[in-house]
Amino acid sequence: MPRLALYTLAVCVLAIAAAVVSFARGSWLGVIWILIAGISSNMAWYYVRKARADRAAERESSTGAAG
Repeated sequence: MPRLALYTLAVCVLAIAAAVVSFARGSWLGVIWILIAGISSNMAWYYVRKARADRAAERESSTGAAG
């Protein structure tokens, strides 16, 4: 897994924890944390998919040059 995907996944987990704490204290600020968690989750998926596509393109170019 790419390093940026791991960082964004960590941000997502921390944002969810912050949202839970905010809601438990009765604060509506947790809504902002939920939005941050959603954005960071999408970023993590993006970086994972980008790494997979890059690896596939690299494999394809290396096998295409040999053939």
